[in-house]
Amino acid sequence: MEQQQTKDIIIFDGECNLCNGVVGWLLRFAPEDLFHFTPFQSPEGQNLLKQYGFPTQELDTVILIDDNGLKTHSDGFLKIVAKIPKWQRVAALLAFIPRLIRDTIYKTASKNRLKWFGKSSSCTISF
Repeated sequence: MEQQQTKDIIIFDGECNLCNGVVGWLLRFAPEDLFHFTPFQSPEGQNLLKQYGFPTQELDTVILIDDNGLKTHSDGFLKIVAKIPKWQRVAALLAFIPRLIRDTIYKTASKNRLKWFGKSSSCTISF
């Protein structure tokens, strides 16, 4: 009997142009059966945020939920990239950068993403 493999869940800001761009990139490069994307604004996203104890009004990090648990900020992003065969080496190299530095860069980009990249009226993923 074949076991059903579940996709890793990625929760993202569906109104953020940067986030939508990254999701579009992942849709292009990641194997089709690898990720399930859900905007935090969707009913599913809201339920997952509540389930894992995150605020539901805004999201300042990508969230990856996989078989090993939950990852956020630069760890989450690197874990996502590492799951894409053609990008595993890039993720491995970036992982050598200390987390404090990676998270400082990540949090700066996250804090300014709407100012730098703008807000979208539509999401890459329909919900």
